[in-house]
Amino acid sequence: MAGIVKDLYPGYFALVMATGIVSVSASLLDMVILADVLFFINVCSYCVLILFTVARLCRYFSLVLRDLTRHQSGPGFFTTIAGTCVLGSQYVILFSEPTIGFFFWVLGACLWLVLMYTFFAAIIIRQVKPSIETGLHGGWLVIVVSTQSLSVLGMLAAPGIPVGEQMLLFVSLALYLLGCAMYMTFIALIFYRLLFFTLAPEAFTPTYWVNMGAIAITTLAGSLLIQEASASIFLQETLPFLRGFTLFFWVAATWWIPLLIILELWRHIWKRIPVHYDPEYWNIVFPLGMYTAATFTLGRATGYGFLEIVSRGMFYLAVAAWIVTFAALVQGLLRSLIITFPEGNRHPTKKVKNL
Repeated sequence: MAGIVKDLYPGYFALVMATGIVSVSASLLDMVILADVLFFINVCSYCVLILFTVARLCRYFSLVLRDLTRHQSGPGFFTTIAGTCVLGSQYVILFSEPTIGFFFWVLGACLWLVLMYTFFAAIIIRQVKPSIETGLHGGWLVIVVSTQSLSVLGMLAAPGIPVGEQMLLFVSLALYLLGCAMYMTFIALIFYRLLFFTLAPEAFTPTYWVNMGAIAITTLAGSLLIQEASASIFLQETLPFLRGFTLFFWVAATWWIPLLIILELWRHIWKRIPVHYDPEYWNIVFPLGMYTAATFTLGRATGYGFLEIVSRGMFYLAVAAWIVTFAALVQGLLRSLIITFPEGNRHPTKKVKNL
């Protein structure tokens, strides 16, 4: 157990992000039982990861600080924010609990402030920095996902907070715009890295799927802003901008999907990189689920009903990816238990026989 805590992958909350958004997508498509089952799994996963994270902070604080202030591992911590907000969104969408959603929004906002400024301040003042080839990867876009997840949860929880509804909507709009700016900045650098530097098959990790996932959640946030426009005069005035910008992001997210699939086939079939469970694979499940929710919500917000067909097709792909990844996780846990416990039980049994 100590080894698990010490070496805990900083981006493991991608499990919560992925499970939560597939659950939300199931709810949007009226698959209530599946949504509830995934919600239960997600609450358990979140609690376990919170306990492991707190234990790692208490026992190995220097390791946590080292990981947070590195270009390669630091962005993974932002999955904690996104996972918190996605779970809060589940409470609002599945159970109509905006108060609980607001609690998770406050928790996510506090984590966002601490992680955002600690990470960027640390890597900016760092004297020895990696090259763009080794220091930049798709996982950087989890920073965008965390920002947009706060925007989404803020809009979902706002109607349940009558006193501060307008302020929360304004903050959500501001976070949406900040997330857009961050995405355009990071994706330009990431695309430059992909185009002009050699990409080894080992370097094309599942985190590059966040290229699509980050822009999909940006589409979701924009779609929700369009839906909430009637609740704010300022949102009404920016409605044409929001519609055009949101559709622009959805088209870009759609463009990424075939390219990412081609690169996965290149990595695993042509270059024969074996497939085995890695927590990074949740970064593939999350974008698929987020694209489902974003496409469905965009269709409702704009009146393009045919987008629901696209959303439904992507949903089944997201569920299949979740099942495969979760089964691999369970198999890995069972293998660890089989290796650990029988060894301990076998010797006492032999001693009894000898006696």
